[in-house]
Amino acid sequence: MSGDGPDWRLQLGDFHYLEGVTLTRRPWSAVNPEWDHDHCEFCLVHIGDHIFDDDPDTQLEGWTTLDLYHWVCQPCFEDFRDRFGWVVGATE
Repeated sequence: MSGDGPDWRLQLGDFHYLEGVTLTRRPWSAVNPEWDHDHCEFCLVHIGDHIFDDDPDTQLEGWTTLDLYHWVCQPCFEDFRDRFGWVVGATE
C-alpha cells in the first residue's frame, strides 16, 4: 500500500499530532509502570514486551515518538511514512 489513497486506519482519528515528527525504531518499554503494552496509533495492534494470547500479531518493537508516548507498528510506518513526513531518528 502506498499510503496515498483512502485507508480504514486513517478513519480512526485525527493524526495531525504525528505530522513531521521524529520516530525511532526500538523495542517496546513502559513509560508508566502500570502499562504492559501500547497500541499502534493507526491499526491498534498491540506493541509490548511479550506476545499477548488474544493478539498473536503483537509487535515487540515499533516506531515511537521521542517521548515514547505514541507508537506505530512496522507495517503502518511503511504505509504512512511519506504521507506524514516522518523523520527517522537514531535507532536503539
